[in-house]
Amino acid sequence: MKRLLTIASALLLTSSLAFAEDAKPAKPAEKAEAKPAPKKVDLGTQAPDFKFKDVNGKEIKLSDLTAKGPVLVRLTCGCSGCDKELAYFQAIHEGYKDLGLTSIAIFREPDTKVAAYVKEKKLNMLYAVDTKGEAWNTFETKTMPTNFLIEKGGKIVKVAAGCDPSGLLAKKVSEEVAKTVKTEAIDVQKKVAEEAKVKK
Repeated sequence: MKRLLTIASALLLTSSLAFAEDAKPAKPAEKAEAKPAPKKVDLGTQAPDFKFKDVNGKEIKLSDLTAKGPVLVRLTCGCSGCDKELAYFQAIHEGYKDLGLTSIAIFREPDTKVAAYVKEKKLNMLYAVDTKGEAWNTFETKTMPTNFLIEKGGKIVKVAAGCDPSGLLAKKVSEEVAKTVKTEAIDVQKKVAEEAKVKK
């Protein structure tokens, strides 16, 4: 009889546990991690339909420039890091402009400040002022500075973001420009260092 009671108790306990397991609320399906939408403006994509006004107020279309040759768009400001880095990008402009490269600097600073800065730095590339940051929205970046090298025809072949006063980032951009225009790369770090020695 004891044995029968033990078996009955065991069966009752097993049934209760099974019932309790069934009664547990079902776990909600784990949410699939939302993947960020792919950027429309990125390496290998077509450059955006971007327009800007030059210093004389003339509207310029990026697509008109890329129809003629490669374009380097630099979204920048006048902070100390960007200021130190500017010399390397001026060297890129000077070194490749005769091979078809167009360089554009878009400053997120007031007009008067940029005008004084351009004069002081003897900037001779295309430039524009964008205090509202519309260019950053168009190019889908919040990083300042960000550089976009666009080959003839409009495809983005290099995106270099961040400030590097040492000139290493600019050197890598220079190497990519050289490939685009099919020439030997200019060592912009060396060039800027040599120019600095001459000025002393």
